[in-house]
Amino acid sequence: MNKILAAFLWILGTSVFSQIAPDVYLVNFADKQNSPFSIDLPQDFLSQRSINRRTRFQISITEQDLPVNPSYIQGVRNFVPSILTVSKWFNSVSINTNNPESLDSIRSLPYVRSIKSTCTSQGIPVYPDKLNISAVKASNIQASLPDTSYYNYGQGSHQIGMIKGHILHNQGYQGQGMVIAVLDGGFTGADNNPAFDSLWKNHQILGTWDFIKNTPVSFHEHPHGAWVLSIMAANLPGQMVGTAPKAGYYLLRTEYGPTEYLLEEDYWISGAEYADSVGADLINSSISYTTFDDSTMNHTYQDMDGNTTRITKAADIAASKGILVVTSAGNKGDSPWRYIGAPADADSVLTVGAVDAERIYASFSSIGPTINGRVKPNLAAQGDGTAFVATDGNIYTGNGTSFSSPLICGLAACLWQSNRSVNNYDLIQLMQETGSQALNPDFYLGYGLPDFSKAFFDVQGIEIDNIQENSLLRIFPNPFYSSFTIDYYAPKPEPLVLEIWDLTGRLVYREEHDPGYNSFQRIKISGLENLNPGIFITRITTSQSVTQARIMKQRTRQ
Repeated sequence: MNKILAAFLWILGTSVFSQIAPDVYLVNFADKQNSPFSIDLPQDFLSQRSINRRTRFQISITEQDLPVNPSYIQGVRNFVPSILTVSKWFNSVSINTNNPESLDSIRSLPYVRSIKSTCTSQGIPVYPDKLNISAVKASNIQASLPDTSYYNYGQGSHQIGMIKGHILHNQGYQGQGMVIAVLDGGFTGADNNPAFDSLWKNHQILGTWDFIKNTPVSFHEHPHGAWVLSIMAANLPGQMVGTAPKAGYYLLRTEYGPTEYLLEEDYWISGAEYADSVGADLINSSISYTTFDDSTMNHTYQDMDGNTTRITKAADIAASKGILVVTSAGNKGDSPWRYIGAPADADSVLTVGAVDAERIYASFSSIGPTINGRVKPNLAAQGDGTAFVATDGNIYTGNGTSFSSPLICGLAACLWQSNRSVNNYDLIQLMQETGSQALNPDFYLGYGLPDFSKAFFDVQGIEIDNIQENSLLRIFPNPFYSSFTIDYYAPKPEPLVLEIWDLTGRLVYREEHDPGYNSFQRIKISGLENLNPGIFITRITTSQSVTQARIMKQRTRQ
């Protein structure tokens, strides 16, 4: 499977009985006239969280945000068995019918602009719809204070450590208050897998929807989405911890595994619109569309220009709403196609390639550039030998950019959590600037592997150019009374000794510290209330350097 899930504002109903799809068509409407919805009343079709995102980044609510006119949908529905997808961004619906007369009747409707085939017979199972025009509201998730507990990542240690993601976690940024929509092909076992116990217990699963069946996710369709979810959300200390274990998640099925048809892009679009409407901050999309079971629908490399395929256009629209869209580059690197697929070619999304455990390009990872020469992928992470939690609750390793994408997505959520005023475009730029190939990006790994410790400095406004090989960044508070904190950066982590000396040369405090993977450390010193007031020298010693700074002990607590 090479695709991931999406969601959608309108619930298209439920049925337990399916039929094999007749021909499926995309119906495009000409306008949104006479709509019962108004951009002056966005609460009728967007959650407050979605409205707040637009407000934060000064994004206008426009006609594009308005739902499709319900009377137009009903007009089409009068002639077909099912409405499969509805897209407000493209002002369209997907339908299934094998009746030419029905198509002629729909084509003659005054508000229909065009009709195009997106799936042939014997393709994707479709389900009769029961149209329910009601907005889906987001669960009430609030940002919480950072948690400074340290994780024992188990088998997730290396894949997180190699891009310094633990630095964010150690500063307390573990995804609290952030919302990630996971668009995938199914979430088998995610309802009872011990890796996700804390998600359910803490109400971090905010909602689910299966856009193919028009029902909540059944947790029996395909395990791929659950594998992807585990890379971000697993919380099994000592065994496997993910990149954003405290974020909120929407689980959205848009991908149908057994076949590949253009219709699946419309499921993805519906999913992305849903993610926008409920207020998701990020979308993780481990999909890549190139060729289809019906070759007349195939994309070509010439289509990978960021402006041609519907799913790529939709990914850029999602980004324009303030969402950080993170997508896999694809797994065609060692095939005749070689190049990224859609929507990885979108210019406003973060496209992720794959390396192995030694940081070497994985040969299956799809490459760039886009046909018009833009650098893709943007970044890379471990996608060869990536640890994930399987349906049986055990930990395995797997290959694919489907696995490198959630590594980046989860950590991007944690980075964004540390400064919510930064918009999604600037966040991508910040991560790229920390990449291992930032000065010489290529079409295999883009800007390379990000360094989330440096990205954390950048997003906090700390000038990285001023940080030497070993730097004592700051001591606070200064003056202090009973305790103070040291922020220390060491790009090549190694054991250190922290000492405090008075001005007579007397050692008053000593602590040995093993940073493990840490390059950025926050060390708190306490219990110093009985120390005599005065000036002291803090000194950090490693095998490579000695750094020190002055600090003042005050007489009384302020």
